[in-house]
Amino acid sequence: MKKIKRYENTKVLVLGLALSGVNAAKLLHSLGALVTVNDYKSFDENPEAQELLESGIRVVTGGHPVELLDEDFEWIVKNPGIMYNNPIIVRALEKQIPVITEVELAYEVAESMLIGVTGTNGKTTTTTMIAELLNMNRENGHAYVAGNIGTPASLVAQQATVDDEIIMELSSFQLMGITEMKPHIAVITNIYSAHLDYHGTREEYVAAKMRITENQTADDYLVVNWDQPELRELAKSSQAQIIPFSRLERVSNGVYLENEVIFYRDEPVMNKASILVPGDHNVENAMAAIAVAKLLNQENGAIRECLQQFSGVKHRTQFVREYQQRRFYNDSKATNNLATKNALKGFDVPVILLAGGLDRGNDFDELIPELKRVKALVLFGETAAKLAETGKKAGVQQIEFVQNVEAAVPVAFEISQPGEVILLSPACASWDQYRSFEVRGDAFIQSISQLIAKEEEEE
Repeated sequence: MKKIKRYENTKVLVLGLALSGVNAAKLLHSLGALVTVNDYKSFDENPEAQELLESGIRVVTGGHPVELLDEDFEWIVKNPGIMYNNPIIVRALEKQIPVITEVELAYEVAESMLIGVTGTNGKTTTTTMIAELLNMNRENGHAYVAGNIGTPASLVAQQATVDDEIIMELSSFQLMGITEMKPHIAVITNIYSAHLDYHGTREEYVAAKMRITENQTADDYLVVNWDQPELRELAKSSQAQIIPFSRLERVSNGVYLENEVIFYRDEPVMNKASILVPGDHNVENAMAAIAVAKLLNQENGAIRECLQQFSGVKHRTQFVREYQQRRFYNDSKATNNLATKNALKGFDVPVILLAGGLDRGNDFDELIPELKRVKALVLFGETAAKLAETGKKAGVQQIEFVQNVEAAVPVAFEISQPGEVILLSPACASWDQYRSFEVRGDAFIQSISQLIAKEEEEE
């Protein structure tokens, strides 16, 4: 870790806790800053604030009082989820106090190479693929994942050395709070409309994403999805060397797909069919990851070996296991129509789809083209009836209603035949029945184990 002096004896306000705020506060404290932590939750319900107070860090809880800014803070490190219309942020910007996010702080102290990954979809899978590709057959150093993927960047930055890389998943929220951060390799997986409640307009959202490359120079690289005309145009504003990836056309200076083979700069790397995780979206994720791996001189044999056994990130079209020639996939992270559409596109065999969850008031008709490949629907949660109507419009012949995911698994298995896929891809949030999509996905995985144990016991 670099022992920077910038924050020594300066007053810094860390606004909002969670994992990133806690680790930012601890790092700043170790760098000699005079840290105040402010969190909305009350002190009695705030174990993170209690821990920081015991470490000698000042804490203010129970709200975000604007009066705090009367104390002449020189920096604010903001939790990415706190919006810029928060009164304390508005006032800080009026007073020209720099407002950064924790990833900027991590960049400042990191000794290792930074690889940044952003985009609307596929960030977590691509980040994970890159790390696994770089760690394949490695003798020195390690590739660490950090950032929006769940591990605080400021914690990893303190541990990683010059022999390592940090592959940082970066959300638009995090990127809005950077000033100097500069990935040596930046990746933009794709751009769609998202988080407009936070950004206000699509233009502001896209501008936030493009900040990943704003500090890059001609010595750096921008890996970008060339199948999106918007990204082709946006890439023109980057000073970095552009490395395109495309499923649809030959890009000799990047990664492309031709005759079902993935090429890097006209060199064959691997067959598309060898990628274990299904779907064209995962082919794109793999192509982006291959671009990074090849830029860092990974061998083709290691790339093939890695992607042939990469089963996916948990809860994201994750291959769980095969039993009696049925393949089970956990895509519990699919909390909207687009994610479920992408999952269904990945299969060319009959699918038993497990779906349903929180009713946000939307319909599901955009799923109809992909539901035509679904053999049966097993539905649960608040949206079960809505999904059933959509299934009927799509011509799905068999629709079953169950109480929850746990009940859906044995019903789906009973309906299925050898060679078919049983897919949990709910197209809905989980909060009507489960605390999170992770809890829902874990329930699915556990139910598969219980089903198999019962089946084997009865044999």
